[in-house]
Amino acid sequence: MHYVSVESLTKSYGITPLFKGISFNINEGDRIALIARNGVGKSTLLRILSGKEVPDSGTCKIHKDVHLVMFEQDPQFIETASVTQNLFNQEHPVMKAISNYEMAMESENDEMIMDAIMEMEERSAWDFESKVKTILTQLNIHHLEQPVSKLSGGQRKRVSLAKTLIQIGFEPKHVLLLMDEPTNHLDLNMIEWLENYLMQEKVTLLLVSHDRYFLESVTDEIWELERENLYTYKGDYENYLEKKAARIESELASIDKAKNTFRKELEWMRKQPKARTTKSKSRQDNFYDVEAKAKQKIEETNLQLDMKMTRLGGKIIEAKKVYKSYGDLVVLKGFDYTFSKGERIGIVGKNGVGKSTFLQILQGLTEPDSGKINVGETIVFGHFSQEGLTYKKDMRVIEYLKTFAENFPLASGGSLSAAQFLELFLFTPDKQYTYLSALSGGEKKRLQLLTILFKNPNFLILDEPTNDLDLPTLAVLEQFLIDFAGCVLLVSHDRYFMDKLVDHLFIFEGNGVIRDYPGNYTQFRILEKSKQNYASLSSDITTHKQSSEENIKTEVERKIEAPVLVEKKVVEKMTYKEKLELETLNKEMPVLESKKEAITTQLNNPVLKYNEITELSEQLGALNAQLEQAELRWLALSEKQS
Repeated sequence: MHYVSVESLTKSYGITPLFKGISFNINEGDRIALIARNGVGKSTLLRILSGKEVPDSGTCKIHKDVHLVMFEQDPQFIETASVTQNLFNQEHPVMKAISNYEMAMESENDEMIMDAIMEMEERSAWDFESKVKTILTQLNIHHLEQPVSKLSGGQRKRVSLAKTLIQIGFEPKHVLLLMDEPTNHLDLNMIEWLENYLMQEKVTLLLVSHDRYFLESVTDEIWELERENLYTYKGDYENYLEKKAARIESELASIDKAKNTFRKELEWMRKQPKARTTKSKSRQDNFYDVEAKAKQKIEETNLQLDMKMTRLGGKIIEAKKVYKSYGDLVVLKGFDYTFSKGERIGIVGKNGVGKSTFLQILQGLTEPDSGKINVGETIVFGHFSQEGLTYKKDMRVIEYLKTFAENFPLASGGSLSAAQFLELFLFTPDKQYTYLSALSGGEKKRLQLLTILFKNPNFLILDEPTNDLDLPTLAVLEQFLIDFAGCVLLVSHDRYFMDKLVDHLFIFEGNGVIRDYPGNYTQFRILEKSKQNYASLSSDITTHKQSSEENIKTEVERKIEAPVLVEKKVVEKMTYKEKLELETLNKEMPVLESKKEAITTQLNNPVLKYNEITELSEQLGALNAQLEQAELRWLALSEKQS
């Protein structure tokens, strides 16, 4: 079934074309990732599909049975209304019942609660109420009677996401879900939960995201907006990179061929008389097509961050017995660490456990309650904060840059002017005279990064640097940070970005506890999941054992209480085959445990590639299942033996 049919769609802002004459279909079950450089028109295309913007030309048809739901980067709310009132569509009877129930539970009024429960029963709303509870819990949304106007930016995004997920649960069968950067402002656990949720929901999806692991998990096709055209690639992100490279190589060869033809045709054109025959007119008309092809430019992202770095001395940063609390919230509890040259540390933990405060304390911007932070004399911090680009008055990009300096030193010697430096960061001469207020979110992030690097830092503190950056810029930023000789402290929800850059993690576990883990994020998550599986398995075995002991105890008590004349039950003895099986299990189980430990050790190796991690994690899963089966069989035979 065709959900969406688009023909010859064109959209421009002023003289800047976003896309021109693009056509595509979205069919039931499609899960599509839409990617492009910032400012090319990703969000605009989603808004056209949702009917919130109109194209300059072309048609966009949505099937009459399709219900379209959109999650936007800048959510709109009724500011004076509560979170509950914004979350639930009062026109739907089931949603109204859930809304009344949530408000009644917040009020703690017994009469309201009873009325709400009766309404929930009448509407058969309990199943979906459970689903709503899961969504709100996983997205850490509480205090539902709080006005939306008092929410922070991150809280607003999570409420908007919850509203979207709740909405698709009430729609009929055919749902088209449009999502614009849904992972921004979510912590890592929330992102992983959202991945699983979207995989389970039977929705057709068009998604804009820079999170490559997220794209690989929930989509199976990639669309790219580039140079006013739309290119489609079946498969995952790695396949997209390979196919795109092949396409560009083919296009470059075609342009080279057109240039050779153009030179010959140009010479012919110059020799032609003014009066033209029909044949020569046709050739001359063709000449202009060849000229356009020959002069076509394929501009690949070429962000070169060859910055001069202040020399690092022998002393970096020493943290000694650092404590910090805000009332009952303990951020640091005796934190001890000595940073080394070239360290690349990732910081992970739930929102609200003190990651940002920790970064502030390291830089001396916030005082600890006790303990010391000794910073080396040569350390120059470069702090990329979540607050984004800050300026007191609106001005043009190049004017803003010159408030920092006129020229900037390069590692290779010499310097660049402000205009030249901006071009390295993909700000064309025209873009340099754009007002700051007119820049896209990604362009503001790029400019923010540029101004930080002007300070010639040797210790970079990057707090969610990937938000709003496009994939091409992210790839180049990754390469710069890989080559960066200084220290990097990185807070990011982008797991792909984190895996490529860090060699160990600070795990903020809450209550002031920070654990140093030697590995990247994927290795940490695999280890955590294996621990959870093991804990679950141990719990199941304990429960099974306790249940068996209770059964034996009950049986003994029953026999004691039974009349003397009741014949004793004959206990079934183990067969010879079962005895051999038990002996074999006694030998096999330690071997399985050893294999499990060996694989876990391998997974802790920080230099493992992604495919190796995936293969080892699959082996670990299979081994856990085999071990679980062996342990349960061993328990059964042991009980029989006794």
